[in-house]
Amino acid sequence: MNIDMLIGGAPTQSIRNEMFDRKNPVTGDVVTTAPAAKSADVDLAVKAAADAFKSWSKTGPSERRSILLKVAEEFQAAVSDFMQIAAQETGATKVWLGFNVKVASGMIREAAAMTTQLKGEVIPTDKPGSLAMSVRRPVGVLVGMAPWNAPIILAVRAVVMAIACGNTVVLKASERCPHTHRLIAEVFQRSGLPKGVLNVITHSAEDAPEVVSALIAHPDVKRINFTGSTRVGRIIAEQAGKHLKPVLLELGGKAPLIVLDDADIDAAVNAAAFGAFLNQGQICMSTERIIVDESIADEFVRRFAQKAQSLSCGDATKQDVILGSVVDRDIIDRVRHLVEDATTKGAAIASGGVPDNSTIMPATIVDKVTPDMDIYRDESFGPVVAVLRARDTDHAIELANDNAYGLSASVFGSDITQAMRVAEAIESGICHINGPTVADEAQMPFGGVKASGYGKFGSLQGMEQFTELRWITIEDPHQHYPF
Repeated sequence: MNIDMLIGGAPTQSIRNEMFDRKNPVTGDVVTTAPAAKSADVDLAVKAAADAFKSWSKTGPSERRSILLKVAEEFQAAVSDFMQIAAQETGATKVWLGFNVKVASGMIREAAAMTTQLKGEVIPTDKPGSLAMSVRRPVGVLVGMAPWNAPIILAVRAVVMAIACGNTVVLKASERCPHTHRLIAEVFQRSGLPKGVLNVITHSAEDAPEVVSALIAHPDVKRINFTGSTRVGRIIAEQAGKHLKPVLLELGGKAPLIVLDDADIDAAVNAAAFGAFLNQGQICMSTERIIVDESIADEFVRRFAQKAQSLSCGDATKQDVILGSVVDRDIIDRVRHLVEDATTKGAAIASGGVPDNSTIMPATIVDKVTPDMDIYRDESFGPVVAVLRARDTDHAIELANDNAYGLSASVFGSDITQAMRVAEAIESGICHINGPTVADEAQMPFGGVKASGYGKFGSLQGMEQFTELRWITIEDPHQHYPF
């Protein structure tokens, strides 16, 4: 299907009329043909957002809230459209995409509730007869860069709190799901969002560096948020730093799930399967490392392998399955390298395996992983999980922290005091006790540490990212001066 960009509320082709194709990862058929934007198209999108900011920033909070609540309702009504389009572009399952719409709708409602929470405070001042205060104000034109893996959740997260706070946004769609991201803007606009408040540009993979650099460098762009790989996040942070522009980064992960010796094994197995294999392991919070006390490791792996073998896989556009296709062949190639490297160095495949000529891969467990294997440190972003065996609790903490990433983590154990000690010792922005590493709620502070990025999405913390805190005073014009 041919789609347009959305700039200033109007369907827009690229200035050069160039297009690119997005193919279904399973069949190879072209499912979307979208405009291949260049830097000149960025200028048009940013100008439209800057023009819209003049009025949107002055729109009252009740009106902004009313519009966003309509958007949330329209999102739920459009769930079948989102599921069909996103499944074709990314290979994801209906379960995952339905969950995306549900969480995104919740994020929109949370943002709507925050429109009246842009509060300041009166601050005591030493100047007689003066009033000093802090106030939060919208920033201006913001850029959101969203990935393909949670295509609806993460694109909505990139824009909705910024809009609720009175900013306008240019959303850079992923080249792997341009139609999905374009539909998001369409839903916002047909729910009453004024033209130009949310603009969407699409681009080919080859043009991504030019488009990203143009967005960051544009003088009317005030802030950037990006969700994606750590490699690209570093580039964005470096470029933004040259222009002294704040960046909110949510990057890669290598989430550990620690299973202590007193854990409920079946509960830990269920959480591990959910965290490792939901959306084929293509989630920043996916359980990539299971660190299990060696005293229960054999039994845990036996039960976990049984669970993994029970998970169906196939073409999610044709059948209801637990694991669908990965987004592209490069995921399979990376996973193949990690698995082959690990088994060559002594690891054992407890379940699954890497397909030869398919993007559909079964749930795969690699047991007895050690630090000399690439899968020990490198993010797989696929349906494979590594099992590491710990001598004791302190060794489990050491293994969990022996990694560049620090987004999400999980600890399973019956002694909550001990589990809490472990949770506090793990270097991550998020940690769940007796729950999976994959979780999200709109009102929670979401973000990582170390190579997983900095800053927080979500509720009050997100509001701080998308507003400017100003100091304003009202003073006695006839005050005394020393000279």
